[in-house]
Amino acid sequence: MTKLKLGPLEDDKPVKLTIELPAVVYRDLKAYAEILMRSGGATTPTEPAKLVAPMIERFMATDRAFAKARRNAAQSALGSVERSG
Repeated sequence: MTKLKLGPLEDDKPVKLTIELPAVVYRDLKAYAEILMRSGGATTPTEPAKLVAPMIERFMATDRAFAKARRNAAQSALGSVERSG
């Protein structure tokens, strides 16, 4: 069985975002959706567009530099609140 990085997709209230993708990326999304369905990660056919958000979320969750920068920004914001109060 194929071990994909994405698991079952959560049903959450979406925010609409319009983007343009290269055709090759769209074809890869379609293939990924098909493999996800065959591997049991989805119970119904998944539209390729529904994969974009979980893929971006997974990417950001595993990006250590992003996590570090986000922590530093939060600490800086907290420090400025403490200094002003």
